[in-house]
Amino acid sequence: MTTTAEDVWQLLAELAGSQKETERLLQQQSLEADQRNKEIYQGFKETDQQFKETDRRIREVNKQIGDLGGKWGRFVENMVVPVCETLFLNRGIPVHQVSQRVKKRFNGAILEIDVLVTNEDHVLVVEVKSSLGVDDVKDLIHDLGKFRQFFPEYAPKQLYGAVAGIEIEDGADKYAYRQGLFVLAQAGEAVSILNDSAFQPKNW
Repeated sequence: MTTTAEDVWQLLAELAGSQKETERLLQQQSLEADQRNKEIYQGFKETDQQFKETDRRIREVNKQIGDLGGKWGRFVENMVVPVCETLFLNRGIPVHQVSQRVKKRFNGAILEIDVLVTNEDHVLVVEVKSSLGVDDVKDLIHDLGKFRQFFPEYAPKQLYGAVAGIEIEDGADKYAYRQGLFVLAQAGEAVSILNDSAFQPKNW
């Protein structure tokens, strides 16, 4: 069969049409891909925004909890401090001075005391917590062990320790008692010492 010039032109026309259709399909696929990428990017932006909003809310809640804990701690201290004189006087420890939030530096370290009770012969360190746990008792014991390094001016005095809390976690009071610490807790509208009359405080 002889191929004529007309046949050649028709074949070229068909090829040109096929190429245009291919280009159209490729362009359509490219547009669709661009649209999908935009949707994916928008999804990432929205997810990132949600993460940022969640992180902001977490920081806000943590700040509120921290503020509440600080105010609660001050409230507890303000309940404990006014009754220290009566409470410890009844236990044979006269109170000449009560100080709050005492801080001392030694060799680059800092020791902070919630309440410091003193007289001529005794010094009493009180750790105050809204919720008192065994770990809080251990922290106080650790601080008592290094107290005389930070406060050498009290070296001749007997050193006692006490823990105080509105709420006391299970076993924390018994543990503190066994360690020779006074335990102060809320009783109605007042604060009282839970240790019985047979209790003998440890001189640290």
